[in-house]
Amino acid sequence: MPPDSPTYAGPLPLAEALSKLALVPADAAFTRDGPRADVEYRDLGLAAASGGKIGAKHIRAIKPFPGETGWHWHDMTGHFVFVMKGWIEFGYRGREGKITVRAGDCLSQPAGVAHNVLARSDDLELIEINTPAAYGTFDLPDAEAS
Repeated sequence: MPPDSPTYAGPLPLAEALSKLALVPADAAFTRDGPRADVEYRDLGLAAASGGKIGAKHIRAIKPFPGETGWHWHDMTGHFVFVMKGWIEFGYRGREGKITVRAGDCLSQPAGVAHNVLARSDDLELIEINTPAAYGTFDLPDAEAS
């Protein structure tokens, strides 16, 4: 049910609203500015548009998957993965088995929960959205992850 009153100050003056407009064209460059060497990243501009409240990246595989990422967790409050092409498999602490996310699937990954990327297709492309835009990633010894 929608709230009875606005939750933020608005409406915004047009000049202020347009200053927050962020268009990232489809041909914007990918970079290797990320934690994994087997993928490349394209910033989708949400961090700049939201003042750091939301981050979004287009991530695509550029090399075969080198092996599991190892158990880790992210210091964030929200983490969403939308797979556009291929597939990716996750393991989660406290859950038996694996979760496979395929093209067209969207995963709301529990923020702060230890996980491990177990496998992925060589043609993987996904959109990752997180809150906040900047966050820490912390590795766990295998014994702590189960």
